[in-house]
Amino acid sequence: MAVPSTVGVLGGGRMGAGIAHAFCTAGATVVVVERDDDAASAAYDRVAGALAKSVERGTVSAGLADLTARLSVSTNYAAFSGAGLVVEAVPEDFGLKAAALVAVEEQLGSEAWLASNTSSLSVSGLAEKLQRPERFCGLHFFNPVPASTLIEVVLGKQTSGELAEAAAAWAQDLGKTPVVVNDAPGFASSRLGVAIALEAMRMVEEGVATAEDIDAAMVLGYKHPTGPLRTTDIVGLDVRLGIAEYLAETLGPRFEPPQILRDKVARGELGRKSGKGFFDWS
Repeated sequence: MAVPSTVGVLGGGRMGAGIAHAFCTAGATVVVVERDDDAASAAYDRVAGALAKSVERGTVSAGLADLTARLSVSTNYAAFSGAGLVVEAVPEDFGLKAAALVAVEEQLGSEAWLASNTSSLSVSGLAEKLQRPERFCGLHFFNPVPASTLIEVVLGKQTSGELAEAAAAWAQDLGKTPVVVNDAPGFASSRLGVAIALEAMRMVEEGVATAEDIDAAMVLGYKHPTGPLRTTDIVGLDVRLGIAEYLAETLGPRFEPPQILRDKVARGELGRKSGKGFFDWS
């Protein structure tokens, strides 16, 4: 099943802009909805900038004018009314996501699909808030979206077989590889990725080795493209902390965040976006 001709994205931050970029380059008309005019304008600039880079690198065949003509932004959920698919990409908070998804669903036609970019929250739990849970799934994109080759398709208990098949096909149309998982805390990627990262943090905390050497061990010894601590900086320490707290709550104390992570977040050392995390990004 081809990517829907019109796709909505709720939230135009780093992840939402990346998702919008992916669907634009795949040929869809994309509308991004943000909370206010300033955020919407910033989202447009973010997506347009990414599209310009893709044109410069020759990774897309369309010209920049054609690509940006497919892109619009709004502050009104009603802008989603003609979308065949809407992907929610608001911060990783269950209450916030649930409320946003309910509000989006009210604007959609009965044949439209709805997805969340959650990296760890229960897709089945979110689906319980919706009128058409069978038309909802998780589409977990990875940061940075343009460079990532993976989408985790998360099937809730209510997700229809038709949507499961369609979502995997969309991932391929976006030039990415789908990994299909059943709904469980942290899915496959976040659960394993966070487990490794938390242990790496404990090793720094205990003085086992420096962040640089721990990452080098995983890159050189296990062929990880990026070490677990540098990846944490890219994802955001605050994001990793939120996921770890959720996994500790649902899966047990083995995911309890180490004190070094809590302290860094409290100091505002959030990784690349703040200029400092386990590494200096200034």
